[in-house]
Amino acid sequence: MLLERPLFFLQVFYKGGIWRIKSMKEKTIYLTFDDGPSKDTTLKILEILDKYNVKATFFCLGDNVVKYPDLYKKILDGGHAVGNHTHNHLKGFVTPTKDYLDNIQKAAQVIDSNLFRPPYGRIWPSQLRAVKKLGYKVILWDLITCDYDRNRSPESIKKHIHWLSRRGSIVVFHDSMKASKNMLAVLPWAIEFWINKGYTFKVLS
Repeated sequence: MLLERPLFFLQVFYKGGIWRIKSMKEKTIYLTFDDGPSKDTTLKILEILDKYNVKATFFCLGDNVVKYPDLYKKILDGGHAVGNHTHNHLKGFVTPTKDYLDNIQKAAQVIDSNLFRPPYGRIWPSQLRAVKKLGYKVILWDLITCDYDRNRSPESIKKHIHWLSRRGSIVVFHDSMKASKNMLAVLPWAIEFWINKGYTFKVLS
């Protein structure tokens, strides 16, 4: 099970990955969504973001972009950023590096971005370095909501957001049916919480 905030040794292990955007001047949250676009959740997410005038970064699966090109276009038309999340949601730990890189490049045919997030965060350091050589910025996270975990309640997720949010946090939600119950219950609350705490929102670039 993933920890809401990665331990320091993981950040050292994955040297070269971007976990947080540190700034002493700006109180900023970088809101991100993995695994979409999804016919079940993308439009609902976009409606919530539009209500609060918040922009986010969507790490998309190439296969889902092929399936739902209109939803992908709506993400871009809404002024949001996108990133590559492989074509088929591959785990780097069990995928040969050549196959992994080929899958990223397959997704790149339909996702125009130099941002990459490894599915599950499971990527060998050698694979991370190889991805960077392709010209990608490898984006990890400072706070993952674990909204996909059906054993967690919205209230428990809210507590972790309350205690773990900080300047420059890269926060992960999921654009998927599996995560929808928790994600849709927590997302409006989280945005209002951050706004009330004086945070602004930026996309990754």
